[in-house]
Amino acid sequence: MKFSVSGALSYEVRSAATFILNIHALRTPAQAVLEETFSVDPYCKSEELSSYGENRYVRFEVTKPAYLNINYHAVIDTSFKQTAGDLLTDIPVIQLDTKVLPYFFPSRYCQSDKLFRFAHNKFGKITNAFEKVMALTDWIHDNVEYLSGSTTSQTSAYDTVTEQAGVCRDFAHLGIALCRALDIPARYFTGYAYQLNPPDFHACFEAFIGHDWVIFDATKLVPLNGLVKIATGRDAADAAIATIFGDVNCTFISASCQLADTSFEPFYYDSNNPYGLTYL
Repeated sequence: MKFSVSGALSYEVRSAATFILNIHALRTPAQAVLEETFSVDPYCKSEELSSYGENRYVRFEVTKPAYLNINYHAVIDTSFKQTAGDLLTDIPVIQLDTKVLPYFFPSRYCQSDKLFRFAHNKFGKITNAFEKVMALTDWIHDNVEYLSGSTTSQTSAYDTVTEQAGVCRDFAHLGIALCRALDIPARYFTGYAYQLNPPDFHACFEAFIGHDWVIFDATKLVPLNGLVKIATGRDAADAAIATIFGDVNCTFISASCQLADTSFEPFYYDSNNPYGLTYL
């Protein structure tokens, strides 16, 4: 499936500053970058930090005060597979690749240790791993209000359970924390999202079940096969759109994802569609 994605950021730079941006679509076996442009105005020489994990960080320096405009555009071809939910079962920890192990542990925004009792009381009796994650995803959707501006950059999964309100970032953190509390590895996913209204960067999560990273989105705002991946990490701290060192104020941010193919059949999880979606 082909999508045309774009991101735009504007900043008031008050003094010399260094930027590390994370808005480039990933290149993976499931996601081909067919076309791509990136620009900084006024011009700054930038470098892609290709040796730093899978995520495509771009770093550059602004040496004096300026009004900075950053634009990214790409055409992306994604692919995915559907796997029957009853085949997506728990994998014993002893059999897991060591790369998966960090996604078991509590992290800054996903305090799975604090939610252990809650997770097991709510979902611990469900035996199939895919059904377990489906159930906790549905619970988040039904019990946490999607409310713009209701949280801050400090809000954690534990806070979201208490306040029962948040945005996509908070829904993702809570899903991750509950998965880890149930001994299911889970990681944060940020990307461009088709049919998201209003358009913005979007967050959801992936759970490692049946030897695959299966995508889940407790907001249920977009079709799962309409996502273009930018980054993954333990939580939002690992996948921030921008990390800035210096006296800088963000004045504008936008993202969009448009269909660049001839047709699109949206994919959502429901009782009539018991299949997990995995990007190949």
